[in-house]
Amino acid sequence: MKTFNLCIAALFAALTAVLTQLAIPIGPVPITLGTFSVFLAGALLGAKLGAISQAVYVLLGVVGVPVFSGFKGGFGVLMGPTGGYIAGYILAAWLVGYITKRHGNKIYILILAMLAGYFAYTTAGTCWYMFSIKTGFIEALMVCVVPFILGDALKIVLAATLAYQLRPILKNHLR
Repeated sequence: MKTFNLCIAALFAALTAVLTQLAIPIGPVPITLGTFSVFLAGALLGAKLGAISQAVYVLLGVVGVPVFSGFKGGFGVLMGPTGGYIAGYILAAWLVGYITKRHGNKIYILILAMLAGYFAYTTAGTCWYMFSIKTGFIEALMVCVVPFILGDALKIVLAATLAYQLRPILKNHLR
């Protein structure tokens, strides 16, 4: 793997760590900008490198670096109610990268890829939340999904627009 690729993956891990701190605590699952970075990582870096960037972010948090929302870190956060969302970042970045690599740089493809990533990480996170809190499906949706729909849609549109502009610039550097 080229040095440039490793550096840019590290930068996206750092970007996720920074954007995750921009949070609004509305309950057990805060509103953050972390997913904006996840969507960009997948769309700009591709499946493998995008997933690696988010795996680095997760691993940093697991070993105790305070990169998770609210400057938290440690394995306990990953095992807590939001752990499925955090782990889902890896899957979401991979899926966005996979879809965009196969289907191109059209804005609607980027939006659909990010929607797929959103559903993947939301499913993983909500299932883990239900398991860890021992709650039902409807209750989990009302706490973990419904309050975030509008903001997540806005993040997807903004991330897709930015990725659409940046992909042609980065494509020659990422191979």
